[in-house]
Amino acid sequence: MNKLLTSFLLLLLPGLSLADTAGAEHNHLNLTAHAVGYASIALFVLAYLLVMAEEFIHLRKSKPVILAAGIIWAMIGAVYTSHGLPHVAEAAVRHNLLEYSELMLFLLVAMTYINAMNERMVFEALRSWLIRKGYSFRQLFWFTGSLAFFISPVADNLTTALLMSAVVLAVGGNNTRFISIACINIVIGANAGGAFSPFGDITTLMVWQKGMVGFWAFFALFIPAAINFVVPAAFMHFAIPNEKPSVSDEMIHMKRGAKRIIFLFLLTIITAVSFHNFLNMPPVLGMLTGLAYLQFFGFYLRKTHHKDIRALAGNKTENVLGDVVPFDIFDKVSRAEWDTLLFFYGVVLCVGGLGFIGYLSLASNIMYSWGPTSANVTIGLLSAIVDNIPVIYAVLTMHPDMSTGQWLLVTLTAGVGGSLLSIGSAAGVALMGQARGKYTFFSHLKWTPVIALGYAASIMVHLWINKGMF
Repeated sequence: MNKLLTSFLLLLLPGLSLADTAGAEHNHLNLTAHAVGYASIALFVLAYLLVMAEEFIHLRKSKPVILAAGIIWAMIGAVYTSHGLPHVAEAAVRHNLLEYSELMLFLLVAMTYINAMNERMVFEALRSWLIRKGYSFRQLFWFTGSLAFFISPVADNLTTALLMSAVVLAVGGNNTRFISIACINIVIGANAGGAFSPFGDITTLMVWQKGMVGFWAFFALFIPAAINFVVPAAFMHFAIPNEKPSVSDEMIHMKRGAKRIIFLFLLTIITAVSFHNFLNMPPVLGMLTGLAYLQFFGFYLRKTHHKDIRALAGNKTENVLGDVVPFDIFDKVSRAEWDTLLFFYGVVLCVGGLGFIGYLSLASNIMYSWGPTSANVTIGLLSAIVDNIPVIYAVLTMHPDMSTGQWLLVTLTAGVGGSLLSIGSAAGVALMGQARGKYTFFSHLKWTPVIALGYAASIMVHLWINKGMF
């Protein structure tokens, strides 16, 4: 029992930075049996407990993990300094910060575009269109979930989830039950859709970039991923209120430039994918290039602001919500979900510190002695507790000797396993921030059993239809 608990704790702590990535293998201290190692585990577990209790204690989730990250690295720094190796720990934490900066800037651009579309009334216009169409909440549930599944292989699952949840929040109004279950469905759909595409998720990007799985081989996961989405959705369907949003003939028009911003957002996604796919550059470079598209277009909107005033004065019949104010790109940046971005900072630095201490190599020895299938299924379960990015990074660093089928299995489980809990994926964490109070850790936890059923079904289907790859 003690050994099982130890292995569980070790495997939910794989890090983004290790001594080998910092280039200091020979000076790396093993602190797994040191007081600093034990204290770091305790701090991380305590911080995550506070994150999960956010709904009740109303403490923003970023605060405990940021504090824990600082203390963990301070303790590591103190030990390495006392051994005359201060630059080894410094190099490791700088590597962590680089990993985080890429993630943070990627998310910041996506959030900025979402906020820009929101300010241009894109989602309000979509909401009014859906209400005029007379779709029921159940139809909207399947509509948004299916879009999340099919958009995330092209875009990333986080951006897709943010986009679809904005629609759900706009349509759902005060119906908290619908919003909560629809957000869960979006998270499942976005994570499942991202699992069968090389650029649908950061984890698939890493596996593809490392050359473990060929480009077209990922699409063998389409049917298992679809099963993962459809099974829990079929159960949740009956919990959706069998009613329609209040029907209204109100027609809301998007503001000037809204369609062009949507186009620029799609162009930004294409740019990010192209930078990685064809130029072998980090996707974040393409996203930041796309931010420049929006900045230049924002400049144009500001210079032609007189057209907005003239249009509003000349057409009093149109319902255009919001103030007629000049478009300000930095206002959209400031409205990003900073608590979510800082939460990721804390998680990346905490997990990176624990990996640097030495728990990753220990976890590798324990896990893959069970056999690759058992290990990969367990890794998927652990990705529900820790974001799947550090989990899959850990597996790539372990570099176990596995077949293509097993690499596809761990890609699938790490991607869809994050749907088991709201904190298990970037999509879930972001939606907790965007739909605060309506989509929470515990509202998601209520549906974990049926999500787990979909998780098990997708694994069995993969083992069956793709058995020739094992």
